Amino acid sequence: MDSYYEGMAVRWRSRLPWVFSIVGIIATGILSRVVHTGLAVFDKYLGDALYATMVYGILRLLSRAAASAVCAMAVMTAIELFQLTMIPAHMLRSEHLATRICARLMGVEFSFLDLLAYGVGIGCIYLVDSSQRKGEGESAV
Repeated sequence: MDSYYEGMAVRWRSRLPWVFSIVGIIATGILSRVVHTGLAVFDKYLGDALYATMVYGILRLLSRAAASAVCAMAVMTAIELFQLTMIPAHMLRSEHLATRICARLMGVEFSFLDLLAYGVGIGCIYLVDSSQRKGEGESAV
């Protein structure tokens, strides 16, 4: 039984950097929405890329890097395509604060540039993750 608990502790310790990374990504993403530079690449697309890296990080807690990257891009694409239904735009006009917050989190306007920003964010974090694992000689999880 002790080896079971030791194994669990090792797995959680190996995932702890991802938890800290996710918290940092969220903080940086919020900061990118609050501080305006006048450059769309920073004011809009940095936040989108960070949002996608957050999804990757959450998925990375549960699975391997390649699977996390593919799933993160699928999730981000699904969210972006969902905006075409106009449901998030209608949610934005709701009288309920929680519904309006959800609409803001999802976004209300479809954009191919958002998809590009998601791909860049996921690609960058995947490359960093892969190089980090190769440098440490770790397995993929």
